[in-house]
Amino acid sequence: MTKNKSIYIKNIYYMLAYAFQSLKEESYKHIETETFQYTSDLLAAILAQGIANQIRRGLGREYCRQMQSLSSPRGKIDVTNSIKAQTLFRRQLICVYDEYSENMYMNQILKTTANLLLRCPDVALAQKKKMKKVLIYFQNVKEVNPYTIQWKAIKYHRHNATYKMLLNICYLVIKGLLMTEEEGSKKIGHYIDEQHMHRLYEKFIFAFYKKHYPQFKVSAKHINWNVDDGYVELLPTMKTDITLEYKDKTMIIDTKYYSSILQQHGQFHSKALHSGNMYQIFTYVKNYDVMQSGKVSGALLYAQTDEAIMPDHEYRMAGNKINVKTLDLSGDFEIIKQQLNDLVKELAE
Repeated sequence: MTKNKSIYIKNIYYMLAYAFQSLKEESYKHIETETFQYTSDLLAAILAQGIANQIRRGLGREYCRQMQSLSSPRGKIDVTNSIKAQTLFRRQLICVYDEYSENMYMNQILKTTANLLLRCPDVALAQKKKMKKVLIYFQNVKEVNPYTIQWKAIKYHRHNATYKMLLNICYLVIKGLLMTEEEGSKKIGHYIDEQHMHRLYEKFIFAFYKKHYPQFKVSAKHINWNVDDGYVELLPTMKTDITLEYKDKTMIIDTKYYSSILQQHGQFHSKALHSGNMYQIFTYVKNYDVMQSGKVSGALLYAQTDEAIMPDHEYRMAGNKINVKTLDLSGDFEIIKQQLNDLVKELAE
């Protein structure tokens, strides 16, 4: 998947820009014209610029619980710990109080990530200089253990919405840098692992059609089981990656990002698509097309790999079309856009 590493990395930037619209801001334009040899270098450039933008807006602050030995009491006096620490001999008391401070969890994650990138050999000196400049504003912010960050506990609202893209970049950086190294250097395909690249790939495809095809209804739709007796207990939930609806036609897209698209099949080890993928998209299409109109189609959209055989075919199955396509993420981004346009050409008519 990495025939031309610098182009592939640039395409990661484009995918991020679709997934996070804040990257369309003018301040990020210079990143689009730069060349990067490592994913970590690209993410460092985005993060340094993003933190600089946040500093101009004002670093987020919130009330943080503090415990400190003070000569002038403040907040609530912790009598038990004051006695244990014998602070009275110093004419001090241990006090617990809330302080409105920039030492909040989100800023701690930003600082931790920035310092990880400063220690990363794949990050260019120019990016490290930019990172050091913004870190001057984090002197009162503590770091956190990157292994124990509670990502799911982070909640966004209108007052901290500008942090969402920044923390998603932090997530990719931390998950990448904490992964094991192979032969002393991080491989581009492993820096962001398959699971996280799949999420980014899916978000990119979703955002692409949302932006360029406003006439489509674009959603991640739940599909009901088309059962005869209405009994659906114990049946698994069916939720599509991307559902495109236009007029009386529907296309269900299932995005796939694997290091290997094909699997060995049978005693002669012939190559075939992962059977589970085909069963899944076929099930989605047939259950959605309750009236058997044939106006519901499906698409398995793989990220292209270096395998010799690449699937590229339209199948007709029980009255419905199922496309299997690959997207070359190491090619020019204009070609990628054209491939995505071609995929929905019939739907848009």
